[in-house]
Amino acid sequence: MPTRTSRTAWNGTLMEGGGQVELSSSGAATFDVSFPKRAAEDADGTTSPEELIAAAHSSCFAMQLSAVIAEAGGTPIALEVSADVTLRPDPAGGFRISGIVLTVRGEVEGLDADGFQAAAENAKATCPVSKALTGTEITLNASLA
Repeated sequence: MPTRTSRTAWNGTLMEGGGQVELSSSGAATFDVSFPKRAAEDADGTTSPEELIAAAHSSCFAMQLSAVIAEAGGTPIALEVSADVTLRPDPAGGFRISGIVLTVRGEVEGLDADGFQAAAENAKATCPVSKALTGTEITLNASLA
């Protein structure tokens, strides 16, 4: 399996500086990053580590859930997954990701609501990004469309 690479070029201090994060392996995009916009309600076109983690988690979970549904005898027709990643002050100092909420709505043939919930729980536990984030509380809300 390949190793994927991202690169960030940063200039200046935390509060006045900024940078660009590049998806180097794919060359798909380069995004601006800034701490003041990271901590603001309106990101104003600037991404953050939390948004990038949310993108990684929602896409990984969707892939894993489609595999788990098939293993359970179902057929995934459509899955819509969102990941909400929250940044909060850390009582020990600095900041921490305090939690992630995965929300999935699925259209699936061959599984009832209980089967879909079981598949979603399995995918949450076995998704490689979930495994990488084991120090963070991950909440799951799953339902069929």
